[in-house]
Amino acid sequence: MKLLFIINPGSGSHDINLKEVISTHFSAKKTEVDLFELPKDCSLDKIKAKITSSKADRVVAVGGDGTLKLVAECLLNTKTPIGIIPAGSANGMAKELGIPTDIEPALAILDEGKLQKIHVVKLNDEICIHLSDLGFNAYLVKKFDTLPERGMWGYAKATWHALWNHRRMEVQLKLKDETITSKAAMVAIANATMYGSGLKINPDGKLDDELFEVILVKDYSYLEILKVWITKLPFNPKKVEVFQTAEVKISSKHKAHFQVDGEYIGGVNTVEASILPAAITVVLPNGSDPIAIG
Repeated sequence: MKLLFIINPGSGSHDINLKEVISTHFSAKKTEVDLFELPKDCSLDKIKAKITSSKADRVVAVGGDGTLKLVAECLLNTKTPIGIIPAGSANGMAKELGIPTDIEPALAILDEGKLQKIHVVKLNDEICIHLSDLGFNAYLVKKFDTLPERGMWGYAKATWHALWNHRRMEVQLKLKDETITSKAAMVAIANATMYGSGLKINPDGKLDDELFEVILVKDYSYLEILKVWITKLPFNPKKVEVFQTAEVKISSKHKAHFQVDGEYIGGVNTVEASILPAAITVVLPNGSDPIAIG
């Protein structure tokens, strides 16, 4: 077994030497290890070239959801499995898939875990493995990226700033059988159920139904989302509506802040989203609940 580690040195707030920990973990094993640290402004072509030259059996994303997204883009619709070492600020997809946030148990899964295909969502020219959105949370992500503090404290400061400074959008959702026009604080496109912070935005979401959810948050309804998370009661449709679909076109009257898997993309007027079934293969812990595809 040969593992190629794609390491994002800028992820999260960790103080450990990732390359050293990885090398030490596999020093007494037969597993061959190849370490590639992402340089600043690294292109997909450079990552793809490294994957090709390495000829590894599995490629491991070491970082947050953004790092995993980069690796997934390189390995879309291939048979090469992707391992996940959570080393970002929030690590939403790792939590979604039951991968430990401690590095040693996460490393132990890589050469022994089971393989599972999962869906991704195509958004304009991007792919989303976890969660993307327009509006409030995307503005929050943009603000978070400018703060010196990382982790949950930085996230809390960015949230407070966004609550005071972001304004609602005028949006239109074009689904297969209906068109919805509404004011909205944010519109989330959810392949998964919760943000890396643990906030469950999409309680009914599944990775196995060839659908994704569009969550229309009409006002600044974090309390509504917390209520659903804690009580398991459905959303109040006057505040939050959820639509299941395989494709959607979202339009905003004015440019809206847009983020994908924790990475701020910029201001957009239109997002077209569609499901890409069984598009990547991930390495999961043995004993985890199966994710049936198709």
